[in-house]
Amino acid sequence: MGLRDILTGRHEVKGPAPDHMFAITTAYVTLEAEHQISPAGKAAIVFQALATSEFETTLKEMEAIVTATGGDSGTGVTTQDDSYGYRWMVLANPAGAPSIEDLAVGINAVSGSIETAGYGARLLCAVFAFTDAKGAPIYFIYNYKRGYWYPFVPAPGEQQRSTERELQIKAQMSGELPIEPELERWFPLWGIPI
Repeated sequence: MGLRDILTGRHEVKGPAPDHMFAITTAYVTLEAEHQISPAGKAAIVFQALATSEFETTLKEMEAIVTATGGDSGTGVTTQDDSYGYRWMVLANPAGAPSIEDLAVGINAVSGSIETAGYGARLLCAVFAFTDAKGAPIYFIYNYKRGYWYPFVPAPGEQQRSTERELQIKAQMSGELPIEPELERWFPLWGIPI
């Protein structure tokens, strides 16, 4: 920011730091070792799809890249649309061989391709699936617009969540992950397909 920007009140707003998404690749070690929260071997990137041939071509290219790069590790890719009009590109490790690193690299490749093609504003979030010691699902959601993570813990019942457990995870992981400080931005994602 220069003197002119200060005097005129204009300044450039920086986007979130790209390395924040990769924080999950080290945080999962603490989750597993200290809190018995294990990776489920699945992640997804969620975005608003466009019904244009250019956008669909970009998606096909991304899917081919992720399939090719995941070939060594056996990571598979599928896509599906939800009832809210969002597309989920799901990456899954082979059974019994979860790799947060492979999933993060794949998710980053997809988001990078979407941004490079000029559709970065259509990115919603990335979701990484975990399970606790009892096998209950815990999701870590990365908000692309904010550059922060937050936990989402579904509870039994129709569209219920365990806010208490989410706050507990926040307290445990705030030193490991850049956690969204504004709790009202911890949006629930119902019907997560991973």
